[in-house]
Amino acid sequence: RAALAALGLLLHAWDARGHPATAKRPNFVVMFADDMGFGDMSCNGHPTISTPSLDRMAAEGMRFTQWYSGFHVCSPSRASMLTGRLPVRSGCAGRSWTGGVFANIAKGGLPSNETTFANILRDQGYATLAVGKWHLGHQPQFLPTSHGFDEYLGIPYSVDMGHSAWESSLRHKLQVALPLMHNTTVIEQPVDLNTLEPRYVQKVSDFVRANAQAAKPFMVYLAWSHVHVPDFVAPPFCNRSLRGRFGDAVEEMDSHIGEVMSVLKESGVDDNTLVFFTSDNGPWLIQRLAGGSSGPFFEGKSTTWEGGVRVPGIVRWPGKVAAGAVSK
Repeated sequence: RAALAALGLLLHAWDARGHPATAKRPNFVVMFADDMGFGDMSCNGHPTISTPSLDRMAAEGMRFTQWYSGFHVCSPSRASMLTGRLPVRSGCAGRSWTGGVFANIAKGGLPSNETTFANILRDQGYATLAVGKWHLGHQPQFLPTSHGFDEYLGIPYSVDMGHSAWESSLRHKLQVALPLMHNTTVIEQPVDLNTLEPRYVQKVSDFVRANAQAAKPFMVYLAWSHVHVPDFVAPPFCNRSLRGRFGDAVEEMDSHIGEVMSVLKESGVDDNTLVFFTSDNGPWLIQRLAGGSSGPFFEGKSTTWEGGVRVPGIVRWPGKVAAGAVSK
């Protein structure tokens, strides 16, 4: 249901005949956190994690208290977000009745006949960019550039699915080194996780500035690698939160969200850009302190209880979405 609603937001700018509803077409920025629970934002009540950027976004837009992900684990929920379809219809729900995700040795991915919102927007003349975690197949035919995105920078699966300085156990050392990809090419392996999310922000910032200057409508799909284990954090954010490493990771992501929002304003496109933030599923509670919080809801990731699929949701569009609104 969440994915269908998100796709509806993206398509709201067109009338029934497929024509722009306004002369100036809006831009779209969709931000997707990884394993962030309903209770992990300070505006949703977390006592020791500070999220001023997300709090500001909520104060300037609408905060959803009943926003539901399309599934309770990564790959299916991402397929649902991108296509607006139930993940079982795209073949991305997993191998078992409890669901599953694409591994780092997977041969499959999101089928080429699935239509993403990037496909739709690019057909309308939009510039499209995907940044961050993909997790819908790492073979070339399944990557973002085969699903409507002009460009991609990111890790093709979860940050714990390969060896890195932050995952140095024997189990991870036996895995392939974690890759950073640009389009279909590996450009760094293993990726330096200490600098990863700032590079995401730089790529998005350059893209926004270039298209704003060219007066070309754009869409950004920014799927943060935070806040999935191993809770990697850049040095400036280490030991900043009372919630420990997990809190540090949330606060780093929140700071980078603030940077993206600042770039929209500096580029003069803030008032004409719909920004949407949510999480792919609930917190990974079995990771204990390395996982997040579902707040008042029972259970988390990998379950169909409320905590597994009820996640943060914020939409901001100045002049179109009433500031300070709360959808209950």
